[in-house]
Amino acid sequence: MIRLVSGVALAAAALAAILLLPPLGLRLLACGVALVAAGEYLRVLHRDGRPARGLPVLLLVAVTCWWMAAPVRGDVLALLLLGLAWLAIEVVFQGQTVERAAARFLAPWYIGMPLGMLAAVQATGGRAATLLLIATVVVSDSAQYYAGRLFGRRPLAPAISPKKTIEGAVGGAVLATLFLALAGPRVLPAAGVLSMAAVGLAIAALGICGDLFESRLKRIAGVKDSAALIPGHGGLLDRIDALLFATPAFYLYLQTT
Repeated sequence: MIRLVSGVALAAAALAAILLLPPLGLRLLACGVALVAAGEYLRVLHRDGRPARGLPVLLLVAVTCWWMAAPVRGDVLALLLLGLAWLAIEVVFQGQTVERAAARFLAPWYIGMPLGMLAAVQATGGRAATLLLIATVVVSDSAQYYAGRLFGRRPLAPAISPKKTIEGAVGGAVLATLFLALAGPRVLPAAGVLSMAAVGLAIAALGICGDLFESRLKRIAGVKDSAALIPGHGGLLDRIDALLFATPAFYLYLQTT
């Protein structure tokens, strides 16, 4: 019951933000969500008790999210150079290992950039486009769960997520493809059925990768959830892991149509 109530409350809050917030408010919210998710990511990385020194990373995440959410952006290469400069500082002057510094360097690109793109999706395609993207991810996740429960026999990635099955993944991919092929052209009149079907398949596949990626991070750290922020659901990063990988595909499609 707690899981259901918190899930409904979270969905209602997200829907209200999408429908009611002005562009600047949504952009600020995206940066706030990015900071919370990045904080959870850093805590998972630093489960060994070593000092996190997370403030510079969080600043890079916020800057990246804000930059990507802008209606008109400068060269993204500037963000990459800024991140590489901080990566060099951590390795050379702060004694971080290359592996740990690289994992920290990933945060702006893994979390900040997709959430900025999510705000930019609304600025580009409107509220309906944002809802379409999120609905596709939800359809894929739900279809994976029920198809896995009904038909699942072969594990998809047993070392990472034993409950995920190949049959569930196929079910999620099929339903997401059909959903976006049918709903996409209604929301985005310039979109074709075949192109929307291809994007739906990409969203489903990338969403599965995002889910497995975060599961792998938690398994390495030896934790069940990224945090205990949402009762019954874990952390914020646990709720948006699929969306983080799926959003760039949808965003790039909008940019090319």
